[in-house]
Amino acid sequence: MKKRILVTGGAGFIGSHLCERLLKDGNNVICMDNYFTGRKQNVIHLLDNPYFELVRHDVTLSLIHI
Repeated sequence: MKKRILVTGGAGFIGSHLCERLLKDGNNVICMDNYFTGRKQNVIHLLDNPYFELVRHDVTLSLIHI
């Protein structure tokens, strides 16, 4: 069964490799990173994958503004 998985820090060294592995296993992957230490270049090759989504965001801040 395909899972939808959020990887925080996904553009970092370890996170980018985790994203690759999760995609290889057939999952939908949302990669969230604020690029403080991660780099977009670490996941740029995954952007053409329809099961990969890159979100630039700091997880310490709310995504929803009421």
